[in-house]
Amino acid sequence: MAHRKTFKLLCGFAGGSAVLPAWTPASHTPAPTGHAWDFNWDKRDPSLLSNGKSKKESATEGPGSEQDNGKPKATRNILLIRHSQYNLSGNSDKERILTPLGREQAELTGQRLAALGLKYDVFIHSSMSRATETANIINKHLAGVELVSCDLLREGAPIEPVPPVTHWKPDAVQYHEDGARIEAAFRRYIHRADPRQKEDSYEIIVCHANVIRYFVCRALQFPPEGWLRIGLNNGSITWLTIRPSGRVALRTLGDSGFMPPDKLTRT
Repeated sequence: MAHRKTFKLLCGFAGGSAVLPAWTPASHTPAPTGHAWDFNWDKRDPSLLSNGKSKKESATEGPGSEQDNGKPKATRNILLIRHSQYNLSGNSDKERILTPLGREQAELTGQRLAALGLKYDVFIHSSMSRATETANIINKHLAGVELVSCDLLREGAPIEPVPPVTHWKPDAVQYHEDGARIEAAFRRYIHRADPRQKEDSYEIIVCHANVIRYFVCRALQFPPEGWLRIGLNNGSITWLTIRPSGRVALRTLGDSGFMPPDKLTRT
């Protein structure tokens, strides 16, 4: 009898009626944070760019108006590629070149990008040796795309991570200097299309794990200090899509499924 009573209590019965347990899904539904999506995150929302006209004047303009013509119409697809494995024992950037495995990884990434069958419009890379070499190998598989080097995309410490880690502690000056530069790179490259862009674009950026992780958090309007919670394999592909409305979607994060398991690294 005692066993039956215990069984009923465990199953949520009391006095012959069902009692909802404290762990029902409804009681654990996360409450909304209250942070609405900021459609003007890139300061390019056409509805807020009136060119000095009053709201009344802008509202009375027809669909063929200058304001309507100033609306973005194309989608930007930005493929962020982490550089391949490199020589960690190098004392300078020139010595931190790709390992033989790193060159294999770059070949595999290039083959994957070519197999996607996309028309790539822009190919930008960090000016650091490992990113430049990765970009050069990838570009062999993408005929006709000009390579552009950029110092803003160099590796660094974007913002102090939360929670902190014990194995990597840059000083405040490095966060201050690198953070400003990497944020400047984000503002230069991650934004909705210019109104003059008529067709969707596919753009490649080869850079570094810290830069990519920070870009993803900023683009999705997640707390940027969470960047170090994301891991990326060498040669992986992270795909951001930015709609004309300012909506951002993460299509892939660190995709490296096109590489054999024995070729995967994260150093």
